Amino acid sequence: MRLRFLLRPGWLALTAVVFTFAICCFTLLSPWQFSRNAEREQQNAALEASFTAAPVPLAQLLPPGSVPGERTEWHLVSITGQYLPDKEVVARLRTVQGEGAFEVLTPLRTTDGTIVLIDRGYVRLDSKSAALPHPPPPSGTVQVTARVRADETDPKNRDAFADASTGGQLQSYVVDSRVVARAGRLDIRPGYFQLDVGQPGVLGALPLPQTDSGPFLSYALQWIAFGAMALLGWLYFTVRELKPGGALASESSPGRTRRKSVAEILAEDEYAESGPQR
Repeated sequence: MRLRFLLRPGWLALTAVVFTFAICCFTLLSPWQFSRNAEREQQNAALEASFTAAPVPLAQLLPPGSVPGERTEWHLVSITGQYLPDKEVVARLRTVQGEGAFEVLTPLRTTDGTIVLIDRGYVRLDSKSAALPHPPPPSGTVQVTARVRADETDPKNRDAFADASTGGQLQSYVVDSRVVARAGRLDIRPGYFQLDVGQPGVLGALPLPQTDSGPFLSYALQWIAFGAMALLGWLYFTVRELKPGGALASESSPGRTRRKSVAEILAEDEYAESGPQR
């Protein structure tokens, strides 16, 4: 008889909410945070490996036709060729160390004829939010050491543009070899290459990302704890209502005092805070 209260509409609704929340915690929210933590660890491992690995020729790390990915991103490569300053594009709306900046993207034709996109680093904004003047890349054949980067993607797929607001300088919304290729009518291999400090043509060298693990693991554990707490709370109130003297006890039973239900306790607290209505 006491178990009949489990079939009451209010209790069924509460049970559905609690178990749905717990299932989401255990099967969706916590695994999502664990996967983000794994991605961060993989990125950190690749970055740390690139710190100690010696630069390798571009064709050795990325053979023709290959695209930068998780295994190759951030690794150092050596590239020999000539800059194409007349095909330069500046990426706008960038943030470097918390301040606005532009990133200067200059194609480079390698000695074997392949064209790659070099990110020469950043320049700050002037008083009119335009890119500060920056020196052109060196002429002639140069050898640079750069980090492999995957292309960014513009959700709106916007092309580079030049107008009065840019002073006639080509600007793009993302660092993407495809955008620069369309602007300069060049055949640029996928991905781009970020110059390190002291390399020919480098401006303000872009800082490397931090290798901290982030909050994802703690978030995953918190979602597990939240799900467990919801189930334990439901179990506690279920047992409480089943005990003698609980909400199921009959008020007319001799010698038995009915225990107040959770709803009654909450209603009394609310009444005590608001006071009697006059």
